[in-house]
Amino acid sequence: MAEVSLDFPRAWVEFPDPADPDQVFRCDLTWLTSRWGCVFAAGCHGIVAGRASDGCCSLGAHWSDEDDERRVLAHAERLTPETWQYHDLGVREGVTEIDEDGDRQTRVVDGACLFLNRPGFPGGAGCALHSLALREGREPLETKPDVCWQLPIRRTYERVERPDGSEVLVVGIGEYDRRGWGPGGHDLHWWCTSSPQAHGHSEPVFRSYAAELRELMGEAGYRALVELCEQRLASGSPLAPHPADG
Repeated sequence: MAEVSLDFPRAWVEFPDPADPDQVFRCDLTWLTSRWGCVFAAGCHGIVAGRASDGCCSLGAHWSDEDDERRVLAHAERLTPETWQYHDLGVREGVTEIDEDGDRQTRVVDGACLFLNRPGFPGGAGCALHSLALREGREPLETKPDVCWQLPIRRTYERVERPDGSEVLVVGIGEYDRRGWGPGGHDLHWWCTSSPQAHGHSEPVFRSYAAELRELMGEAGYRALVELCEQRLASGSPLAPHPADG
């Protein structure tokens, strides 16, 4: 599987959050102006060998907190046996299970998240929660677990003390590559952000993921990011392009 190196020049930009004077955004322009696009069910090879149709759903979704879990379960109540393959199992045994580290996550059934409708299901393959959002005219980020709708954007937080003794929270917005998964990320069968096969989208990430970036940064922060990304693209030959773009 073709995959670019994890280490290559990147262009970053820092700017103050227009909505919070104590916060600074640090954004990876190389990633955000790249032509990555999700290829689930359109050439995705999955993250577990032999399970391409799972996409990145093979491991289940870890809840970010109790609010995340409650929000998703509330939306899941609108799913039916016709729209969710594992509806009866989810109702009978519950959506959540405890993993080997004691963390709460969506239940894994037959090798993948129980919200994943498998190929051949009459109601349609793919995430039942994602499909629910599209049917209702919502953004998928409203119905899906945080970890699912945020990928492959990675948001980080770092408290930084400045030379004058003041502190600022630096919020990083960048690419969720293999390293973002921790040591186990290097064992994944495939991870799309570093593959040229997933870098042929018509729109750059900062546009195609506008809804997700607005949620992660706030409207004012996102508008400031768009201006900087547009300036980068207008330069014609921007410094440090993403190598997977080709």
